Amino acid sequence: MKMRRRTQIILSLVIQLLVIPSHLHARFDRSQGNSPTVANEVRVGVILDLGSWVGKTIHSCITMAISDFYAVNSHHKTRIALHTRDSKGEPLQALSAALDLLENGKVQAIIGLEMSFEAKVLALLGDKANVPILSFSTSPSSSTEYPYLVQITQDASIQFECIASIVDSFKWRDVAIIYEDTDEGREILPYLVESFQDKNIQIACRSAISPSATDNQILEELHKQMSIQTTVFVVHMSPPLASRLFLIVKRFGMMSEGYAWIITDKTMNLFRSLDWKVIESLQGALGIKSYIPTSTELHNFTRRWKNEVYKDPTIEVKHLNMFGIWAYDAIWALAKAFERVGADTPAAMDDQGTGLNSVYLANISVSEIGRILLNELLKIRFKGLSGEFQILNGKLASNALEILNLIGKGKRRVGFWTSTNGITKVIYSSGNRKYGSSSNSLETIIWPGGSATIPKGWMMRMGGKKLRIGVPTNSEFKELVSVDRNPETNETTVSGYCIDAFNAAMGALPFAVTYEFIPFVGDNGKNLGSYNDLTYQVYLQKYDGAVGDITIMANRSQYVDFTIPFTDEGVGLIARKPMDNKNMWIFLKPLDGKLWLATAACFILTGFVVWVIEHPINEEFQGSLAQQIGTVCWFSFSALVFAHRERLLSNLSKFVVIIWVFILLILTSSYTATLSSLLTVQQIQESKRDYIGYHSDFFGGQRYIPIANKVNFKDDRLKPYTSQEEYIDALSKGSKNGGVDAIADEIPYIKVFLAKYPADYAMIAYESTSNGFGFVFQKGSPLVPEVSRAIAKLRAEGKLAMLEKSWFNGSFFMPQSSVSHPSNTLNLESFSGLFLISGVTSAITLLIFLVCFLRERFAVQNHILTILAQGQPLLFLMRYIFTRNVT
Repeated sequence: MKMRRRTQIILSLVIQLLVIPSHLHARFDRSQGNSPTVANEVRVGVILDLGSWVGKTIHSCITMAISDFYAVNSHHKTRIALHTRDSKGEPLQALSAALDLLENGKVQAIIGLEMSFEAKVLALLGDKANVPILSFSTSPSSSTEYPYLVQITQDASIQFECIASIVDSFKWRDVAIIYEDTDEGREILPYLVESFQDKNIQIACRSAISPSATDNQILEELHKQMSIQTTVFVVHMSPPLASRLFLIVKRFGMMSEGYAWIITDKTMNLFRSLDWKVIESLQGALGIKSYIPTSTELHNFTRRWKNEVYKDPTIEVKHLNMFGIWAYDAIWALAKAFERVGADTPAAMDDQGTGLNSVYLANISVSEIGRILLNELLKIRFKGLSGEFQILNGKLASNALEILNLIGKGKRRVGFWTSTNGITKVIYSSGNRKYGSSSNSLETIIWPGGSATIPKGWMMRMGGKKLRIGVPTNSEFKELVSVDRNPETNETTVSGYCIDAFNAAMGALPFAVTYEFIPFVGDNGKNLGSYNDLTYQVYLQKYDGAVGDITIMANRSQYVDFTIPFTDEGVGLIARKPMDNKNMWIFLKPLDGKLWLATAACFILTGFVVWVIEHPINEEFQGSLAQQIGTVCWFSFSALVFAHRERLLSNLSKFVVIIWVFILLILTSSYTATLSSLLTVQQIQESKRDYIGYHSDFFGGQRYIPIANKVNFKDDRLKPYTSQEEYIDALSKGSKNGGVDAIADEIPYIKVFLAKYPADYAMIAYESTSNGFGFVFQKGSPLVPEVSRAIAKLRAEGKLAMLEKSWFNGSFFMPQSSVSHPSNTLNLESFSGLFLISGVTSAITLLIFLVCFLRERFAVQNHILTILAQGQPLLFLMRYIFTRNVT
């Protein structure tokens, strides 16, 4: 509303200053306007810049539209008579022409007005005179604010949604905007920004370039754009200014690999008007253009239009543009609306004022049919040259947008965008919708520099400067980070797991980044402070980042950015492995009663199945009854240590034993791990006066309280320690001798400790109460997401685990996070699958043996079936075996 009020004030002042003789515009009337007035004639004003290619194209299409419409609809009772005025590209001239058309021409509608300011100023006149104003302006406007303004072009705000979808599909998070510094450009900017905000895309930089800017001023704006990290640019400006811009962009080296340029339809709709040198400078850019479907009617019209314009030497460009096609359809819609209003359309308007001599806004004549005509125009819907023609909310309904890749001497379509289907490779009908949300919805794009690789969207601009990475020098765990200085050469060597992890992450980036490690020491070689001091120096921009055993903390994240953790998260408890144990039956605790019984039954079943199979053919499984029972038991239990001496002759029995050995391997491994954990934790759980130690740092022992409480330690029994030597001394003494029974520390520190002393200490529990170690960068650094993705990739590929193995001498047992019961007894449900496999295997093997045995021993098949029918094949087999042994 503020814009409307300002426009009204300007309009009133301008009208009061204008003095226009009644004969001033008479010479601009064309043949249609000067023809003898008939009863069914309706007057339509045309205001165009007839000196421009666009204006000439629109005017030629308008005249052809009138001729074609009435040739097809010769029975209509109304006829449009054109009254044309030349605005010469000047807003004041356009206003003067509009006043003349309203007062002297008595027009019922006005079409033309390519500029946004012209359209909105004349929209106020249209509101006052009740005359529809059909505008070619693409600036977004409200139908409630300007009810008589009808945009017969697609709304520019629609294409901004398309651009935001494209940027989002390529996962670009930042863009830079370059727009024309005009009223239209400034009015459109909020719509563009809003579209990006809806997709969580940040505007890294905005540059407004005046149409009258010199090359040096344009170059200055490009210098500003070069200072940011973003390499994705959106350009919204007219073709003349865009031509100058891209010639400088090409010369400046910004149309090269790694950059992405997206050009709006303000330029692309008039692409054929660009010089070949400009097109050459646009190689690899993306363009957005209004989509007009091909049709026989459009092809025939284009051919006829070219035949007409080639006869006119004043038209330099011989290519039909979008505005001409929209103008053609708009005239058809206007002619249909006039016909619906009726043949009694008055040739003049009700003059409520004193005419042009008073030239006050309040004295403009009011049309008697303007409201009816507007309503009928808004109802019109038909298939025109541009596709489905319909006015919605005062604007031409958007069909679709083309996404073009500028290659060679022209452009190549790579996809479409519609508000319904999003980005697609082809246009889908309403009944076949398929929303495209990724770059895979587009054809292959050739980017600036001739590369098919999608630009990252940003690049480091350090001008050859290395990143300064701070490294702490006071770490007690040298395996994590160590800084050594050679006194002879004065060279500093930085090493450790954290350093190797950082080097691996930086090496995994898709671009090269140079950096150097700077120890956090003063000129005297002494440490400058704590880890908090180091991260604060990154905030003060003394360092570009920091690497080391730096824990991700909430208070640190307020002034620096962390990558995702490159170590395991959480804190753990380490304790000394006990030398003795008071519970003589603890070896039974790893398995519950049902599991013990099931295991024993499986032992017996396996031995029995092997005996049944081997007995007829293997002498080692024969003998007296006592000997055979002993062989069955001995064979099953000796498989625990692979000590059985009996040779197996049948493949069936060998198969049963293979499955049984596999099950024993899993059972014994699980039993060993659980028993080891029980033996380690028992001493701590039985103690009532134990103390716990923790790694002393800036944050104290508060973050270790949760894990201490879960193993029955009290808050007031925490003792701080600073080094691994102190850990060993305190754990060796124990609580009764002034030491502690466990140490709480972060997982990476525990890994280093256990790698040194694996035989004497073990981790008995852990809890996810810390965030692990992360790399530190300055707030807003674009390296943070890139390095985080590199860390995730290294973890997925197992490279971080390999680094841990090289520094920490392998892995160790990680107990469950719920430490209230660090080691649970194994139950039958946990291994029911194994016993099922054993049972099914034994049953199938025994069945196969029985079938083979019966087929071999009995020649008559009927006798075999009789025995099986009696349901006692096993009894028969046992009787036969024992009878054979006796005989």
